[in-house]
Amino acid sequence: MTNPPAHSGRLVKPGAALKSFRTERGLTLAELSQKTGLQPSTLSKIENGKIETTIDKLVRISAALDVNIADLFGSPKEQVAQTPTSRIRMITRAGDGKAIVSPRAVYNYPAFDLLSKNLTPLIVDVRAKSLEEFGPYHRHAGEEFVYVLEGELAFFSDTYMPANLKAGDSVYFDSGMGHAYVAAGDQPCRILCVFTTPENQPLDLIEDTTESVPTAPALKPPAKPAPKSPAKNKKSGKN
Repeated sequence: MTNPPAHSGRLVKPGAALKSFRTERGLTLAELSQKTGLQPSTLSKIENGKIETTIDKLVRISAALDVNIADLFGSPKEQVAQTPTSRIRMITRAGDGKAIVSPRAVYNYPAFDLLSKNLTPLIVDVRAKSLEEFGPYHRHAGEEFVYVLEGELAFFSDTYMPANLKAGDSVYFDSGMGHAYVAAGDQPCRILCVFTTPENQPLDLIEDTTESVPTAPALKPPAKPAPKSPAKNKKSGKN
């Protein structure tokens, strides 16, 4: 068995930026709590770097503050103006970019500092071993492409039966459809995920956790033939 891939990307601590954005908007911890559904004590610990947060919490916080999620990680706020004739290019070296750790996966963001882009690429190391571990389905506007780099992926959706994808396999789908990624097999599972970034919708792209935890579609086993009843012995003739 190979060792899980190492993650040399810098783990983010968005606490300082979170506090700055909150105070700029004149919000108390209690008011932000009402907007996000997170306890004031949890928000305070995140701001002060006392606990690590998860991607679903960051999405809710960024939406409540009306900022791009990338701004919570200290990315430059002022970008070069993009025009129809601009020719953007960003190189992300191995070990650069940002890494966000969630119980279900480690999300590595190439081209993280480029905020105005039509596509968002992710390298995802899938940790969840079941739908229960994954949690609520992801769901967001646009389209998505997933390519399995290593291991085996169980791809779940709220529309189709589950599909197992091995290294080299891929799936392209409407990302408005609820979807979930689960690592299948004993080997580490790493995928390349690229999804469209709709204009003016940068906040809820990673996941929408308002749904209940999904359940796997039931797979019906082949019907077993009914057991044959023992043949009755027939006696001929008279007693």
